[in-house]
Amino acid sequence: MEKFSLERALSLESKYDDSLQTRPIATWLSKFVLYFSVFFALYHYITAGIGVPVDYWHMGAHMSGVIILIFISFPAFKNKNLVDIPATSWWSLAGVPYYDWVLILTGVSSSLYVGATWYGVEFNFLGIAFSIPEQVLRMGVPLPVDVVFGTLLIIVLLEAVRRTIGIVVPIIILLFIGYAVLGPHIPIQILKHPGLSWSLFVNNMYFPDLGIYGITLWIVSTVVFHFVLFGVLAQRIGLGQFFVDLATVAAGRYTGGLAKVSVVSSALFGTISGSSIANTVSTGSLTIPNMKRSGYPGHFAGGVEAAASAGGQITPPIMGAAAFVLAEFLEIPYSTVVIAAAFPALMHYIGVISIVHFKAKKLGLKGLSSDQIPQFFMVIKQGWMTAIPLVVLIYVLFSGFSPHMAAFWGITAILIVGFINPNHRIGLGDLIAGASQGVKYALSVGAVCAAIGIVVGVVNATGLGFRLGFMVTNSALGMGETILPYFEYLPFVDFGLNDITLFISLLLIAVTCILMGAGLPTTALYVMLATVAQPALADLGIPPLASHLFVLYYGVISEITPPVCASAYAAAGIAGANPFKTGLSAFSLGIGKLLVPMVFVYSPAMLIVLDDYFTWQEFLHTVITCALGVFLLSASVAGYFIANMNGPSRLLFGLAGIFLVAPSWESTIYALFFAAPVILTQFLAYKNKNNPEAMV
Repeated sequence: MEKFSLERALSLESKYDDSLQTRPIATWLSKFVLYFSVFFALYHYITAGIGVPVDYWHMGAHMSGVIILIFISFPAFKNKNLVDIPATSWWSLAGVPYYDWVLILTGVSSSLYVGATWYGVEFNFLGIAFSIPEQVLRMGVPLPVDVVFGTLLIIVLLEAVRRTIGIVVPIIILLFIGYAVLGPHIPIQILKHPGLSWSLFVNNMYFPDLGIYGITLWIVSTVVFHFVLFGVLAQRIGLGQFFVDLATVAAGRYTGGLAKVSVVSSALFGTISGSSIANTVSTGSLTIPNMKRSGYPGHFAGGVEAAASAGGQITPPIMGAAAFVLAEFLEIPYSTVVIAAAFPALMHYIGVISIVHFKAKKLGLKGLSSDQIPQFFMVIKQGWMTAIPLVVLIYVLFSGFSPHMAAFWGITAILIVGFINPNHRIGLGDLIAGASQGVKYALSVGAVCAAIGIVVGVVNATGLGFRLGFMVTNSALGMGETILPYFEYLPFVDFGLNDITLFISLLLIAVTCILMGAGLPTTALYVMLATVAQPALADLGIPPLASHLFVLYYGVISEITPPVCASAYAAAGIAGANPFKTGLSAFSLGIGKLLVPMVFVYSPAMLIVLDDYFTWQEFLHTVITCALGVFLLSASVAGYFIANMNGPSRLLFGLAGIFLVAPSWESTIYALFFAAPVILTQFLAYKNKNNPEAMV
């Protein structure tokens, strides 16, 4: 087995993650970016421990740092060499065009303006008196200067998002802005509203607690950045290698061992990673070539890594930092979110590892030999210290402290372990490089989460979420009335119109979440979906925690859903495989993740923490049948159970799996009806394969 290489992983990540591809700049400016990044990381680390400044100053400072680094590092237009088009020297300073310096000055001024004028400003300039009353007196009646700075900040943020993650999100935000301002002119009656004047719109988006300076930016600046930094530094003290070694010990000896190592190691990486692409290339740089050498097709090897890595966004404790935003939205303890998300995440990994197992059986692939598997006690001896920071982080979180305090102590533990661990000691250079890398990861997330605050503000100001919810349920009702008569011919089925309407509504919302989540960082996509799509689920009577997890799950499925499946494309690049085929493989491997949100909506007992729905009988029935259903679906996808399966057998097994996943006793009876003949033919085929004489 090869060793995990952090340098190789970082190189691959920079290659396949557009948000990490920056332009060449002058040496002195590169040094400034490095030192400023370290200062930026140090500021967040210190304030996490001693307490952050007043929210509008802290968020303004965070946004200023993000704007400075984005407009220095990312060109307005890119060619293959990441140079502005056209590239000239007379209109740039240190490789950065003058218009980017103007955008930096504009963005920083607009970010800090709210804090600078919070308690009012009075001064004289050249005999002319300037007076700005305190912010509370301007709320609802902003001054012209407020509107100017607010407008400029919106423009700068949209451009920052475009440069880091592409044009799609700015277009979505512009559509929401248009909806807010042009409300009376909307042609669809249910979506019409009185509209907001531009000054009132800027007032709602610019002043704290409503739009840009709302909960999204607050969580990013106090939680998300810290956990991104924790994950980067944790890899530098050797936690990545420890995870890979543990996964090899746990799964390497079994059928298709290298692919199972990929699944287990990616699941472990997911506990500290805030990015599915980072997770994919970190473990995939090692596991994908190994899987190909063992006999897996390249597109399948890439799909395994992408599907397993994308599971990190739904795997506690970090969940791409969405867990913290979710807890803040619902005003529930963070530990409640972690417990609720545990079994749904487990179902995803059951699906991935089951397909891997059946595919390996079909291809005749074996596990690793004993000499290729490290000794368990040696792995523990060499790597146990690297796990201390993660243990500290989780302990502090579950002790009731704030997430940023947990991150502070987790990072502190990294620093201590890194300096005293004889097996993987780090120096000042590693810390500087880690801090710089962590800040680079946080740039696109910081920009898009600030800008997504505009979407949140528009939805809250116009009631758009509830209007869309009404449209969804009305459309579902119409479809339900059309197909209801066909269910009368099915035995043991007693579906009413409300049942069918609920199911169709869930399908419509799930598809919407997948489409809207494409290409967005986890935190930003969750906030947008929780704002736009979740109210429709609330109208259907679904518990808030279940509805929020529902939109999160279907949002992050976009990471492995063609044609926009960033994780799968990164894995395809490493595997040298067709990106679309890799995406299809990843999507089929993520079958558990695709179905399990439906399960906990219909049976919230799976989430454990909802007392009104939880009983041990309901919980065990839901979890066991869901796991068995995912297992049968996995066999159907792989085309193998204990022998090769033909088309009709795969179809019947797939139907059985779907009915088993559905949490009801009636669906379990249907599942047995579909699965029984396939299981019988599989055992006969297995017997004939192992006893050729029986066929004579």
